[in-house]
Amino acid sequence: MNAEPGPSSLHGRLLLAAPMLRDGPFRQAAILLGEHSASEGAYGLVLNHPSGRTVGELLPDSQFAPLAHIPVHLGGPVARDQLTFAAFWVRQSRFQFATRISTAEAAAALQRSGTQVRAFAGYAGWSQNQLEEEIEQDSWTVIDPTPNLLSLSHDPALWKTLMRAHSPYHRILAETPGEILSN
Repeated sequence: MNAEPGPSSLHGRLLLAAPMLRDGPFRQAAILLGEHSASEGAYGLVLNHPSGRTVGELLPDSQFAPLAHIPVHLGGPVARDQLTFAAFWVRQSRFQFATRISTAEAAAALQRSGTQVRAFAGYAGWSQNQLEEEIEQDSWTVIDPTPNLLSLSHDPALWKTLMRAHSPYHRILAETPGEILSN
């Protein structure tokens, strides 16, 4: 379940990959941090890398039938052979979420108005102080999710949308062609 945020926790924040992370699973990734503490590391889910598959295609068992239409995203490079569910909603104008929820919790969340459920193959993980070091090296831009996050497409375009909205500098980064940044 979700860890409680500590005083310097990044729990619930979004990580936007630096344009220099142009290869691999973090290319233009927008990651929701579901757990974070400097002493224990971090756990997150890549929101914008859809697999093009649904739960029903990957898990045809009848116990997953209520979730069969749920899209599956590539949640990160760790444990890609495991499927996990997450629910997202807005309450009192604040983006809210629950990660690592059970199949039953995911099915129940589908019944709540305004709640979106996603499935993730794998996750992004960092060991103790690893994420903090990567942030210091400008590998990630940390932003707060806004309530409109649920209305945005959770596809590769999400990274550009969030970067553009963050600051004029990040807008330029989002619009710069990859071949210019690679030199």
